[in-house]
Order: sequence, then structure tokens, then C-alpha cells
Amino acid sequence: MKSGGKRRVALTIAGSDPSGGAGIQADLKTFAALGVYGYSAITSVIAQNSSTVTRAAPMEGVLVAAQIETLVAERRPDAIKTGALGTAAVVDAVADAIARHSLPAPVVDPVLASSSGVRLVDGPGETALRARLLPLARVVTPNLAEAQALSGVKGSSPAAMRDMARAIHRAGARAVLVKGGHLDSRAEATDLFYDGAEFVVLRAARVPGGGAHGLGCALSAAIAGYLALGMELADAVRSAKQYVTQALRARFILETGGRPILDHFAHK
Repeated sequence: MKSGGKRRVALTIAGSDPSGGAGIQADLKTFAALGVYGYSAITSVIAQNSSTVTRAAPMEGVLVAAQIETLVAERRPDAIKTGALGTAAVVDAVADAIARHSLPAPVVDPVLASSSGVRLVDGPGETALRARLLPLARVVTPNLAEAQALSGVKGSSPAAMRDMARAIHRAGARAVLVKGGHLDSRAEATDLFYDGAEFVVLRAARVPGGGAHGLGCALSAAIAGYLALGMELADAVRSAKQYVTQALRARFILETGGRPILDHFAHK
């Protein structure tokens, strides 16, 4: 048996997607595509496919904590991302574990609802996320609707998006990436990055034909993967956007139908 040497490890703390297009399954694919070994702690078992969520059962907070603590006892991850957390008890368990073990500040994907509109965190869980997890975050990656909910700022103009980013940063996050704004051109997919000092608009040519299942999961996982590889945050965010753009260009639909699915291994 050969030694694994110094392998970079990233931990995803998120819900399970049995279709493999989002959640921990997609996160692990993303880590693997970047050459990072993936750990996972399941927060919720979700019955879903690429098109819809039919049921979700959150884990107990103590079980989520036990998963993290058992992993950390063997190998401290180099980076962490969080996804759907479900309940306040799970949010508290994750925040407590990060603080107790002095783990890396997480990439927080504040998943509030599925793309089909099913809530993936309850009201107390959303409140706990604001109070406990945002202040720990290395970067928060909300889509526009999530940014509006977390910041209390309405609208979708460039000025409104900047206000959203400022408000989330004031909540304690070191940086914010507001996804999906069309700041300059509908021919471009634009995101807004804010680190408390400056705003950076990240642009990529818009891939025609709409989005795909699990885009947000792949983006936040890619940021965590690049952080695990030692990149600075701004570079990790830029590289992650390039990664998901390539995965989106190579998306596919299963022969039985459903929503488009990212090709997580299209990365070059």
C-alpha cells in the first residue's frame, strides 16, 4: 500500500441528493474533479430528482456533530462548505463544531429552498444561520433571492446588489458573492464579489439554454476545493466561476428527461 502523501481534503456539510446533481453527491464530484479528497457530513436526507423535491428529513444535530467530530479526529479538513442545513439544531451543531475544533472558516451556501420552491431550512434554522453561521463564514454565496432574504434589501439593480452584499458582510461574513445578477448585459452571467474593501464584478459569457440542476452547489464546492488547494479567496472565487461555466457548457439531460445536469468532470 502506497502512502497518500499530503492530500488536500475538503469537507461538505449538506443535504443528500439521490439524483447526484446537487447536495453532497455533487460536492464530492466537484472536489474529485479538482483533485481534492472529499469528506461529507449529511445534514438531511432529501427525496429528489433533477426536477423536484418530494420530501426531506433532517438529521439530529447531535448526529451531524458526531459525523464532523469523527472525521476531524482523523484528519482536519483544509476547507469546508455548507449547504442545506434544515433546522436550527443542525446549524447550531455545525457552528459549535467549527468553533470547538478551530476549523477553517466555511464557504456558506445559504440554501433556503430548492429550485422547485420546497423549503430546505425552517424558519428557526434561517434565523440561526444568520446569527451563528454568517459570522463564521469565509464567504457567503447567496443567489439573488437568498441575498434579498438575508439582507432585507429588495430589488435587483446593481446598487441593490451592492447593498445586499454590504448588509451580509455587516452580519459578520468576511466576504460575499451575490450570484446571478445581470449587471451589464444579458449576454453575460455576472456575479458580484465583495470582501469588505472593494466590489468585483465577475463576468462570463452566458451559456444559452438556461441553467442546470445544482449550479449553486457546484460553485460553492469549487470555491472550497480551490481554497483547500491553497488559493487566496478572490482567486478561488474566479476559478470556481470558470469551473461551473465549463460544467454548464457540458451539461446533459438523461434519456428519460428531467432538468439539465452539470458535467462536473468537464474541468480542464
